[in-house]
Amino acid sequence: MATPIGPLLLAATDEGLAQVVFHAEEKAAAEAVARLTRRLGAEPTAAPPGASGTEAAPPAPSAPSTPRSAGHLAEAIRQLESYFAGGTKAFTLSLDWSLITGFNRRVLRELAAHVPYGTVVGYQNLADRVGEPGAARAVGVAMGSNPLPVVVPCHRVVESGGGIGGFGGGLETKRHLLALEGVLPRPLF
Repeated sequence: MATPIGPLLLAATDEGLAQVVFHAEEKAAAEAVARLTRRLGAEPTAAPPGASGTEAAPPAPSAPSTPRSAGHLAEAIRQLESYFAGGTKAFTLSLDWSLITGFNRRVLRELAAHVPYGTVVGYQNLADRVGEPGAARAVGVAMGSNPLPVVVPCHRVVESGGGIGGFGGGLETKRHLLALEGVLPRPLF
């Protein structure tokens, strides 16, 4: 789907949205689909034509192709379009957490459930919240392995000293998302 931060590739299963991939131009999208096919053990199918609001974006896979996975994908597209238009402040999507386990899953679930739109949290604070006070760096690793960026808002995790921190989608993307949510000022040019 086309977005203000570039094309996103979305993948859904019968459980819910399973993956969001940044910078999903043709080559990156094909590589992501191949990885998902191996991980999920099912051949992907494209979203219905026009589902992403653009014909130029690569098709979004859903694995396996069922009415439930197609419904999850359509709802994810609707809510993401609303988010980027300034409407959606909290995603209410069914999520498939099967691509992430253990500590990383605990951290990402905490982030999704308790760090709302327009706020940020430090890596250390997030480690404390999941009962692992010595794991601030591991929280950073969890953010980097987040299969559901934007929806599970790893862009809201920043350095405790006030720095923006890293971001798998690139720092410009992180700045854009934080500006959209009113955390950072919008660029002047």
